[in-house]
Amino acid sequence: MANSLFAAALLLSPVLGAPAPAPQAPEVTTPASFGPDSQISASVQPSTSGYRVEVLVNGYTSATYHGPYTGTPTTVGAVPGPTTIGASIPAQPLNPTATYYNTEGVPLNPMPAPFTPAGGLGTNGSLPRYMVNSDFDFESIALGLYQEWIELDLFHDGLVRFTDEEFTAAGLGPEARSLIEFMADQETGHSTLLTNMLGERAPKQCVYNYPYTTVREWVDFMQRVTRFGESGVWGFINHLDSREVGQLLAQSIATEARQQQIFRQMSGLTPMNVWFENGWPQSWSWTMLAPYISYCPENTTRLAWQNFPTLHILNNANINRYSPNDTAQDGSETVGRRIADPSVSNITGSCENLNVTGYGCGPAIAHNKSEPLSFPGKKVLFEWEGPGSAVGPNNSYVTSTSAGAPKFVGWSQQLNLTYSPLTVTGNNSGYTYQPEGFVYDNEGIINGTMAVMLTDLDLYVTPFNTSLLNPHIVALGLYQAG
Repeated sequence: MANSLFAAALLLSPVLGAPAPAPQAPEVTTPASFGPDSQISASVQPSTSGYRVEVLVNGYTSATYHGPYTGTPTTVGAVPGPTTIGASIPAQPLNPTATYYNTEGVPLNPMPAPFTPAGGLGTNGSLPRYMVNSDFDFESIALGLYQEWIELDLFHDGLVRFTDEEFTAAGLGPEARSLIEFMADQETGHSTLLTNMLGERAPKQCVYNYPYTTVREWVDFMQRVTRFGESGVWGFINHLDSREVGQLLAQSIATEARQQQIFRQMSGLTPMNVWFENGWPQSWSWTMLAPYISYCPENTTRLAWQNFPTLHILNNANINRYSPNDTAQDGSETVGRRIADPSVSNITGSCENLNVTGYGCGPAIAHNKSEPLSFPGKKVLFEWEGPGSAVGPNNSYVTSTSAGAPKFVGWSQQLNLTYSPLTVTGNNSGYTYQPEGFVYDNEGIINGTMAVMLTDLDLYVTPFNTSLLNPHIVALGLYQAG
């Protein structure tokens, strides 16, 4: 492959909150010398990033502009194909070749080589080709590259925007900032990898417009962005025609999963609260990503995916409250009206600096919540936009839906897509009650940072065919369940 990138691993101390005093502090011995620096040779390599940056006095780099697009789009809508065959893809019966079932517990077919059971894809010894191999592959990996580009910029931006004092006040010391900087460096590798697998028409880095004004809001926003970045890949990775591309993509998205967990820890959320991560169709993640892209360079490759109207969750739990049930019911505790905007952090009743078990939410390895962010039976209030809004790069994409009137709320999490009835109360407003359901045993389905949607049909879908629901989605939102 054209440009291989190897990243050295950093060993950093975990991010800790404000723990209770230990019974006895351990005795610490400081070495008199850490050894000569000249034992290992090293060379600083120049950056290969193509976006405009400036170096700030604190040593961090960032793009020179973040803000809204102010021009007039010259192209409008998702990129089309030569023709469109149908309005939707109909559900089909079980694949007739999916018949294998092993009742013996031993290999049933001749082995092609020692210790090599028959079957598998890409196992016949052919030379791997690490390039996209279909329109589906190209559009999916191009979407992934748009995601990697914004993360590269986003992770750097807060390091530049906020002062050391602001980070310290938010409970994030120099080691935490160093970890975030390393995660930004990871995105250089990810964007390089995806660019190489796409070729000459790979999308370039764009200019972005972010919603946060505090360190807490920045970190909260990053845990939401990495959520739809990760879930958006799990949704399509096993549908790729190129198994080779899927292999390398899995190795990068495993890193993204770790980033999402770390940002949850820095936000004072439980790092892991589900048994299975959820996969989303590409149009869901593109709907969540596009509103934060202001404009892109001329002739940047456009995407074919749909942008759904936004579903606003008016009482989405404020993660900064020690009593999340006190979150306002009118949407005022979200910093803006875009789909993945973080919780407002400057509030009365904040848990940020509260050193009380079950209620504090400062950065920590883990927190238990005495009062959960959500629960089965919670009344969830909605407002939703109609189609036709200009979003995304250069305001050149338009939200759309082919669904009828909304009747259900879909909750996509873990291995399930669960529905609850929608009660419409006015013009594009309504409510539902958060349903109860279990994956296995007593593991509740709804938790974490997850997708919710209004639909005109309670269509039965499973993790491998969730995109069949797209024609029935009225509006899409991001729910902070836990």
